[in-house]
Amino acid sequence: MRNLKDKFVAEFSFIVGLLVVLAVGIPLCAQIDARYGIAETKDVMVAMHDGVKLAADIYRPTQNGQLVDGKFPVILLRTPYNKEDSVQIANSFVPHGYVVVLQDVRGRYKSEGHWRPHVDDPNDGFDTAQWIGSQPWFDGGIGTLGSSYEGATQHALAIGNAPYIKAMVPRNAMSDYGRYGVRHNGAFELRFFNWVFTLGNATGTPDALPAAKRAAVDPAAAKALVEMGDQARDYVRALPLRPGTTPLKFAPDYESWLIEAMSHGDYDDFWKNSGASVVDHLAEYKDVPEYHTTGWYDSWGTQVANINFVELRRTKKSLQRLIIGPWIHSRENLSYAGEAQFTDDAALDLTAFHLRWFDHWLKGIDNGVDREPPVLIYVMGGGDAHKTPEGRIFVGGHWRKEQEWPLARTAPTPYYLHANGVLSPEKPTEDHPITYQFDPRNPVPTIGGNVSSQGTLMFQGAADQRCRLDFWLCSDTKPLSARNDVLVFQTPPLASDIEVTGRLIVKLWASSDALDTDFTAKLVDVYPPNADFPSGVDLNIADSIVRARYRNGFGKAELLKPGQPYEFTIEMYPTSLVFKKGHRIRLDISSSNFPRFDINPNTGEPLNNNRRSQVAGNTIYLDAKHPSQIVLPVIPAETTDTSARGSGGNDGRQGNRAIPSDERPIGPDNGQFFT
Repeated sequence: MRNLKDKFVAEFSFIVGLLVVLAVGIPLCAQIDARYGIAETKDVMVAMHDGVKLAADIYRPTQNGQLVDGKFPVILLRTPYNKEDSVQIANSFVPHGYVVVLQDVRGRYKSEGHWRPHVDDPNDGFDTAQWIGSQPWFDGGIGTLGSSYEGATQHALAIGNAPYIKAMVPRNAMSDYGRYGVRHNGAFELRFFNWVFTLGNATGTPDALPAAKRAAVDPAAAKALVEMGDQARDYVRALPLRPGTTPLKFAPDYESWLIEAMSHGDYDDFWKNSGASVVDHLAEYKDVPEYHTTGWYDSWGTQVANINFVELRRTKKSLQRLIIGPWIHSRENLSYAGEAQFTDDAALDLTAFHLRWFDHWLKGIDNGVDREPPVLIYVMGGGDAHKTPEGRIFVGGHWRKEQEWPLARTAPTPYYLHANGVLSPEKPTEDHPITYQFDPRNPVPTIGGNVSSQGTLMFQGAADQRCRLDFWLCSDTKPLSARNDVLVFQTPPLASDIEVTGRLIVKLWASSDALDTDFTAKLVDVYPPNADFPSGVDLNIADSIVRARYRNGFGKAELLKPGQPYEFTIEMYPTSLVFKKGHRIRLDISSSNFPRFDINPNTGEPLNNNRRSQVAGNTIYLDAKHPSQIVLPVIPAETTDTSARGSGGNDGRQGNRAIPSDERPIGPDNGQFFT
């Protein structure tokens, strides 16, 4: 390689790196084989099949300041988020005898070519793996990691059947995003509008200007692109987005993709062949061991748990493993999600977690990771609802091993919507329908949820469903339930604990006087008042939406016949939660959840090309012929453990360990990867 400068890091740098990772909670027992320093080679330009060159940084083991002869397994990260920001991966793996390769994907930062999200990643990933295979320091095995977009690049490697891939950990992986994630039952998730307008979450970081310079066709426009990222709120209120009308015109790769994605609702080749659609490419998907990782409040939980894990486990021979914690997006190291605090052990030590997986599959170490139960879930709930010093509500929870997902012992239990606002297993009889007015100019504000890349648009995770004056879409402090366009259905206070674990599906009978509209559903855990929270807490658990023109699935749009009742299926993100005795289970029905989803103008005009909007009269049916319901995945009481353990926060309250001795996560020293 010509004109490359090798930078050798002295052995003391390894000691510094070791102290850093220990400081964030990696158990000492995970460090006993650490014995190498690190040599760094920056900006190696790797040629792809079409001549475009992608930039990679290579980190190799050293001893006494010199490169170690011999061959090592490789940890590969392909990222849109500036490879130089991921150097901690090298600090974590190279001391344990791995080579780490960090690569900017096509069109981002120092890599050549045009950015087209994931379309080129199957081929680029194949070419990169093949290049690694030709290096003298490579022992024949590649392991891949990364979260979100980086998870999608791993799926692209598998779809492209890249050589030498022996193990993967796709965390919170962006995948199948024409179904959920970018489009969502026909609606558009505006977090991706924000992702593009901030040029990949670069706004507000040192990467903002480099990202803008890389994206701009005219370097003089880079500053305008940076400023645009600070104005995302204004632009989402001004939708639809039309070509050449915003500073995004100076980044045509980004503008063209975003406009097509916002205009493209039908589920066809644009989505199926996006480069990261697992379910559409199962036949060619490489058979490789994978540890699928996500959170109950993660923005990709449906794809990871309900689609990718299920379908790959069904169709592949290699071990497929799933862990779901109580996490927001890419924050497995936290023991809280938004305003909800869980037990201290809810946080995951990612370095130890990754090392166990890769040590087994890439080094052949018999550490038992292949003999553990295939599913590990965190069951939220059961806490005493005290306020932590940080102001969060202690939800509590515990880890539990399972043999499959969804759980075989689940009892799908319909809870029906009644005109008097009751939610109950009792079937409706002759309840009259309820009609409400949905005004696109006054949407229901998003307060928490399964979001990511949200920037200043939204709050992530669990949140009390009340407006607050510091939120840009709220002008008061009333609960969302007080809005006239939010229909609230809730149970009486529960006589006993109920565990709900699995898929959450709403079957809603509804009509509209408009040609098109949206229907939203939100599951809420209603806490009774206590000394710390005298108004109680309305904690969001999951939500979803359906665009009426896509009521028959992801295929071709079909406008409504005004006044005709239809059955709409709204699947939320999955969950695992104990609704405690004395709580209420609540389901909110409305027609907007903004800015989580774009606002339907109700006119039936082409997507992202409306010039008008109108108020829609939307009707929910609640009678025996139209039994609107949510089907809850109830776990029979005799199979649950609803106790909450642990201190929850840093207030010094004492409690038992959050995982009983027979339910600890498995592994060396019974789950050393939990902090």
